[in-house]
Amino acid sequence: MTARYSTTRIDLGTGDGRFVLAAAAAEPDRLVIGVDADATSMAEASRRAAGRPKRGGLPNALFVVATAEALPRELDGLADALTVQFPWGSLLRGLLRANSAVLGGLVRVTRPGAEVTLLLSVTERDHAMGLPPLDAQGIAALAPAYAAHGLEMVDVRPAGPDDLARTHLTWARRIGAGRLRPAWLARFRRAGR
Repeated sequence: MTARYSTTRIDLGTGDGRFVLAAAAAEPDRLVIGVDADATSMAEASRRAAGRPKRGGLPNALFVVATAEALPRELDGLADALTVQFPWGSLLRGLLRANSAVLGGLVRVTRPGAEVTLLLSVTERDHAMGLPPLDAQGIAALAPAYAAHGLEMVDVRPAGPDDLARTHLTWARRIGAGRLRPAWLARFRRAGR
């Protein structure tokens, strides 16, 4: 299937899959793969993607049930772009604690030179997650650990309205990202040739 497409984007922690559907519709020459540990959250998007193209189906959208720590080997080295947008639970903790299994999964499924984009938000209200509120310094402090895994930080900034609109995420609206709580965008480049 991947041979039919010039590039591949993986959206890790895709949730309801709306971002995958929007990205696949906008870029028909790119394979867009949504990955989430919860199959039920992606079920409707998967059904829509599997429909006939004349009825809104998207043959370049694919959904996979997996965790960041146990991504299928079939995804190894496929992605020239990887997004993680407003993760929660173990994925968020893994990213912010620079967990080797999580970062190793991201690196394993990306090609050398791939762009990895994270959209993150943690506030004091999220204390049950066991994470401190997130700010630019907190994200920048991740740079050495990510670099040790082959991910060079190239940009950290507050996420703007355009960044948030491009996500198409119900979750981003639900948590009030950018309005009720700060959101941060961090970009990394996968090392190698």
